[in-house]
Amino acid sequence: MFNNMTPVVKQLLIINIVCFIMSQVVPQAYDLFSLYYFENSQFRIWQPFTHLFMHSKDSLMHIFFNMFALVSFGSALEHFWGGKRFLIFYFACGLGAAALHMGMNYYEIHQVTDALGLSSQDIQTLYAHSYRSLFSADGQMTNEAVVHILNKVQCSQEQFNVLTNGFIPAVGASGAIYGLLVAFAFMFPMAELAMLFIPIPIKAKYFVPAIVLLDLFSGITGFSIFSGGNIAHFAHVGGAVTGFLIMLLWRNSKFNHRRWN
Repeated sequence: MFNNMTPVVKQLLIINIVCFIMSQVVPQAYDLFSLYYFENSQFRIWQPFTHLFMHSKDSLMHIFFNMFALVSFGSALEHFWGGKRFLIFYFACGLGAAALHMGMNYYEIHQVTDALGLSSQDIQTLYAHSYRSLFSADGQMTNEAVVHILNKVQCSQEQFNVLTNGFIPAVGASGAIYGLLVAFAFMFPMAELAMLFIPIPIKAKYFVPAIVLLDLFSGITGFSIFSGGNIAHFAHVGGAVTGFLIMLLWRNSKFNHRRWN
């Protein structure tokens, strides 16, 4: 597999590994380059791009599976498209993933803030702090400004759980990877794929829509079938939808791949 790795995929792999090591050595880099909710004071304009190269600091499996998929599917696509077209597609899917993820966060958070009657100033005050700064070492919320706001509107634990989505950064190449999966299914629909927990080969044209629908189900219901918590399901869906739309555009426009090289 690695012997057939294409140039752009190899460069993306190296950048991801370097960024993973950097996040371990320089903890501040993790917060600086991860994707924060855009109403959070820690959001920066470059994060929709840079979060694609950041992965969970506590799980080697997160970066391993993403990089495995990048090499497996990305190399096949870059081989046929060329490096420029592949890179445009990859980043477009990553940005689509970030857009849907933040859009759904905005919708869910403002459903709560509107119900509670929080003002724009209250929201700004709430997200002016990092999540860690809200609590003491024993887990008690001690930030007086935030405590005042939540007590004022009698915020329930369930509502606060939704508000915490605005504090938690999104990381990982998964959104872009889902776009690659969709493109792979477009180009090689009869290729047989398998997952670790379903070791039965399934044709790509069935496999990819199935896992996207599972993510959509998990994003809507909050119930994750095969994975644990803290999964940005709508980022996966956003990357997949973006990839689908681009593939439709390219197919209908009958792009000549040579113009991209």
